[in-house]
Amino acid sequence: MQIVPEPETEVVVVGEALVDIVVTPQGTVEHPGGSPANVAYGLGRLGVPTALLTSIGDDPHGAAIERHLARAGVELLTGAHPGGRTATATATLASDGSAHYDFDIQWELPAIVPASVPKLLHTGSIATFLEPGAAAVRKLLAQAHQRCVVTYDPNIRPALVGSQAQAKSIFEDLIPFTDVVKLSDEDARWLYPSLSVDDISRRILDLGTGLVVVTKGSEGSVLSTLGARVLVPSITSTVADTIGAGDSYMSALIYGLLQTGVDRLTPEALESLGGRATKAAAITVRRAGANPPTSDELLAELPEHQPAN
Repeated sequence: MQIVPEPETEVVVVGEALVDIVVTPQGTVEHPGGSPANVAYGLGRLGVPTALLTSIGDDPHGAAIERHLARAGVELLTGAHPGGRTATATATLASDGSAHYDFDIQWELPAIVPASVPKLLHTGSIATFLEPGAAAVRKLLAQAHQRCVVTYDPNIRPALVGSQAQAKSIFEDLIPFTDVVKLSDEDARWLYPSLSVDDISRRILDLGTGLVVVTKGSEGSVLSTLGARVLVPSITSTVADTIGAGDSYMSALIYGLLQTGVDRLTPEALESLGGRATKAAAITVRRAGANPPTSDELLAELPEHQPAN
């Protein structure tokens, strides 16, 4: 299969789209989700021409995802309806807004040959670990990485990625095909339990990527290249829930990279990238579900101690 995005498409996101079934003491609600789909949606909300290559079923959940992406202007690429059922993730929320997930997912893509490449290709999460689709994603990265910027967020789901050793091997195998790797401190500790965040960043840089971003929740985020390290503080937020916060950070990070590029990542550029991405995540956690900001919201002043509208 060839992926053929619209000519003006700037970003192609590759990965799973699913429905988040959110269970709270007040009841159960459903939101379209999946980390790659959330990133694509976030980019669309920011006005970036974006396409999503995914696998969804021809069922009500798949139709809900398609409508959701269309509202942000995200193109759904050919081959997204292979049949079967659309994946789900049941998120049970704790009193602090954190989520525990249970998944019902199959991940499969046909053989992929990029007929053209965008400015930036993003992938991550379950799509890079779960076979048979993970092999197709790896092949696509190998084909595209010298022709466009590649970003990667492993977004580890321990219940779905096999053993720690196996997941680490898959993760490290993909790094040479990337320009930017973003991961949470939870992901980092799970992959490298005996290393500090700085040592983990250095290891990933040594494997061949150009920028490593580690998000640390209320402790901010650390952006590292071989020549610079910047700590960006968090923004105090009234938390509705944390669903989609990391994906919103990733969308805003990509939004910034499209403007700055990856060739001159000075400390000042890293601070700007991290600051904008942190603001996007802060807006998202103040709202229920994966509800990222628009470009107008991202560029507006954000009160640090008040919920966003």
